[in-house]
Amino acid sequence: MNSFISISKYKSPLGSLLIGSFEDKICLCDWEHRKMRAAIDDRIQRKIGFPYQYQNEAIIEKTISQLEEYFARERTNFSIPISLIGTEFQQRVWNELLTIEYGKTISYLELANRLNQKLAIRAIAAANGANAISILIPCHRIIGSDGSFVGYAGGIPAKKKLLEIEGSNAQRELFDYQ
Repeated sequence: MNSFISISKYKSPLGSLLIGSFEDKICLCDWEHRKMRAAIDDRIQRKIGFPYQYQNEAIIEKTISQLEEYFARERTNFSIPISLIGTEFQQRVWNELLTIEYGKTISYLELANRLNQKLAIRAIAAANGANAISILIPCHRIIGSDGSFVGYAGGIPAKKKLLEIEGSNAQRELFDYQ
């Protein structure tokens, strides 16, 4: 077992991602220049108990390969083992995000309803924003109740492009749910 979390940079078509693994599971796939970078990194390193070290691993290479297929519109789901590093509540939110189908979007309100937490929309939005495994855990599929593209660690242009890659017509689909 390594006494560190292996990380590598991946220059995606939408920006640089940091991809990290520990014990052959991905624990980080996040935008390098996001606002919460330090907080996310601190949480992961503190909970695992080891620091980051730049080193490539087979699971990181597999993740990059699957991301490249995704960006090329050749992959609609990922088969990467992941490790959710967060609170029990955050993990519940992230696991629910994994159930949102490729090319579909839902609102924060719908996400709250799915979690039976109607009054916890702000906490759910915060957990969504704390997701450290971007794209693999599709937090980009959450949009505002009015169909707006709100909040995304990679930036709104990246969120729009991810939904475009997936063939999502986010505004139309959102109103089909209501």
